[in-house]
Amino acid sequence: MMAQYLEIKAQYPQALLFYRMGDFYELFFDDAAAAAEALDIALTKRGKHLGEDIAMCGVPVHSAEGYLLTLIRKGFRVAVCEQMEDPAEAKKRGSKSVVHRAVVRLVTPGTLTEESLLEARRHNYLAAFAQVRGDCALAWVDISTGAFHVMPLTAARLGPELARLAPREVVIADGDEDVLGETVTESGASLTPLGRSAFDSTGGEKRLCALFGVTTLEAFGQFTRPEVAAMGAIVEWLEITQKGNLPLLRTPVREQHERTMQIDAATRRNLELTQALGGGRAGSLLATIDRTVTAGGGRLLERRLSSPSRVLDVVQNRLAAVDFAVEQSRIAADLRNALRKVPDLDRALSRLGLDRGGPRDLAAVRNGLDQGEEVAALFGDIDLPPLLAEAAKGLTGHDALLDLLDQALVAEPPLLARDGGFIAPGYDAELDEARQLRDEGRSVIAAMQGEYSALTGIQSLKIKHNNVLGYFVEVTSTHAERMLAAPLNETFKHRQTTANQVRFTTVPLSEMETKILNAGGRALEIEKRLYDALKAAVLEQSGAIAQVARGLAEIDLSTALADLAAQENWCRPMVDTSRALDIKGGRHPVVERALRAQNGAPFIANDCDLGGESDIWLLTGPNMAGKSTFLRQNALIALLAQMGSYVPAKSAHIGLVSQLFSRVGASDDLARGRSTFMVEMVETAAILNQADDHALVILDEIGRGTATYDGLSIAWATLENLHDVNRCRALFATHYHELTNLSDKLERVENATVTVKEHDGDVIFMHEVRRGAADRSYGVQVAKLAGLPETVVARARVVLDALEKGEREGGSRQKALIDDLPLFSAMPPPPIPAKSSGPSEVEARLADILPDALSPREALDLIYELKGLTKTKAG
Repeated sequence: MMAQYLEIKAQYPQALLFYRMGDFYELFFDDAAAAAEALDIALTKRGKHLGEDIAMCGVPVHSAEGYLLTLIRKGFRVAVCEQMEDPAEAKKRGSKSVVHRAVVRLVTPGTLTEESLLEARRHNYLAAFAQVRGDCALAWVDISTGAFHVMPLTAARLGPELARLAPREVVIADGDEDVLGETVTESGASLTPLGRSAFDSTGGEKRLCALFGVTTLEAFGQFTRPEVAAMGAIVEWLEITQKGNLPLLRTPVREQHERTMQIDAATRRNLELTQALGGGRAGSLLATIDRTVTAGGGRLLERRLSSPSRVLDVVQNRLAAVDFAVEQSRIAADLRNALRKVPDLDRALSRLGLDRGGPRDLAAVRNGLDQGEEVAALFGDIDLPPLLAEAAKGLTGHDALLDLLDQALVAEPPLLARDGGFIAPGYDAELDEARQLRDEGRSVIAAMQGEYSALTGIQSLKIKHNNVLGYFVEVTSTHAERMLAAPLNETFKHRQTTANQVRFTTVPLSEMETKILNAGGRALEIEKRLYDALKAAVLEQSGAIAQVARGLAEIDLSTALADLAAQENWCRPMVDTSRALDIKGGRHPVVERALRAQNGAPFIANDCDLGGESDIWLLTGPNMAGKSTFLRQNALIALLAQMGSYVPAKSAHIGLVSQLFSRVGASDDLARGRSTFMVEMVETAAILNQADDHALVILDEIGRGTATYDGLSIAWATLENLHDVNRCRALFATHYHELTNLSDKLERVENATVTVKEHDGDVIFMHEVRRGAADRSYGVQVAKLAGLPETVVARARVVLDALEKGEREGGSRQKALIDDLPLFSAMPPPPIPAKSSGPSEVEARLADILPDALSPREALDLIYELKGLTKTKAG
């Protein structure tokens, strides 16, 4: 056995080998040590090899999926080695014959299909990147849904595209790890090198034609050599991991990055589109707007949010579909109720195609087709917008398959086909006959138990069954002597003695066992045969079923966005090919929801108008006033509009945005030797080198990570470049008030500020954006609000006054500043005000005053009196 293990393990050195031993998957040697630590399970020993103990651990087969998920998430790959024959067959070759085993699947992050291993509302992409003579392409597939896409791109575009797709695994050619490894791992994907022969475009075309059963790929479109190479590499890796049992893949769809808004990885991270900065889905834009009720609709929403369209007709069609659902609110509500019952058709179909499915997947197809018919009926004869009309068109016409599944399956089938009991009574006469014999046999066993109990006089006598002895009569040890003595010993033959029971058999019981086992086994064989026939019928209609899944997802998304718009008071944006970005009463959806959840506080809406006389707003104002929120909300509104959604505003006119760039927040990248300032400069450089005249750029506090004059210079030059070279729309937030003077020199730059009010040395944030420039930053006041000690705040005010005075008087004054200001440590700390034990003289005097009884003259005299008391107290 161990020789067989080592032989199989040698074929998969980079994977943990799950070696099937009866009801367990067992791991040995280094695999066992690694798995035991990763899974937090016991590490034991089993025999010796070359004089050393063999480390061993194992997991039960019935719960292996949970362990697989843990191992995959921790970066392992797992080769699943199954017993390919019955142990009884192996024994026929000799008592020491080893059961034939073989690896049936290599489990990797990008090849998961089991429901328990996947997130229902997220795609699980496997991608491949190919280069042929300087030209590049990226292909990606989700084998759990069958989606298959490819696009040409440059090597520089790989990072942004991986950020958009968020694949779990990326296949690259052997030897490219040094060049591409960092880009892939930065996206969070697992890296899989594959032999260069897998990326041969000629071989790739043959593999693709064989997969889809065609002689040429021209029917699917015109693909370049790198595109064919990337798709071919994916098919090669699937053949390796699935052991030739390829999944049901849709025909490849060619994408072009010119058709979608380009968003780089930093921008996606800064805007928290699908994942919050702290990690996880909660707090992201996706989590905030997701009202979908099906898994397919949730995945479609994430795709749309990650890839907003730049094609005007596409955007208008999506908005028209949401319009319909908003206007036909009653129909939309009925549709959403029907959609709630829709199972995940795509993934059920995929599992059936890979022979990893079961009766519940057949039931999912049946229920999905049934709900599709119900959804189509709800539309009736209403004229539908093009997108919904196309989605509804494929929902009907599946009566034959639906009737077959409805007649064949019980309402709630078991998970596994081997459990039986999933074929409905009356569907197959032969199965009904076998079941009847099996079930009658059970009643006969119950009658025999009563007969034997009466014969022996032992009321506790039971007839039981296990896989070793079959059916047997069991009594407690106290009754054993009676059973072993005459005349009972002539009827009951001793089989086994345990600690507390003694077991017997009889000739009639053995004969009945044979009949029951034959009937039960025959019933399971018939059900397995019927399962295979039903699965084949479903797979024959896989294309039509996939179309139903796509249609239901589209309807779900449109009605979900309509529900969001109605509940949150969002408006339909006007989208065109202009350069406008005119938003009235815009709001940040994530922040608005958070405020409502925390204390019910309203979100202060603000306007933004770019693309007319002013392309760039230079935004000033103190920290905490809401500058970053304002920047982000306008970027998100543009993105939502081009996704095909209503937007959080009173009105919005969006000229199609070609690229969205965001440089917001401070972070470092110490693992790559980058300081916070370096990260800021790298991201700013990417913007200035790429942004075109239809881009939207939001920049926050450029230059703050270095010396004041260095930072001011960089911010100044960046603003000029955006205006003169990129000529794009931009929101530019800064604390450098000197930049506000540029609005007089740069014709398309306009100043704006977030308003505050000052009261008794404190600031009150109004969160309102208006035209004009802030008079100062209010940094000291914000520091006071943050809780800095009063001594520090007071000292800061002294230094600030001196700096501002030096600025007014010129450079010589500034040079002498350090000498003029005494050191902080030399200053006596300000006295801590004593707590008053009662009202002051002023308060006591005011307590006796009745304001309504005072004449103007008396009121004036009172003011002078109180002023005198205040001076006396101060003195």
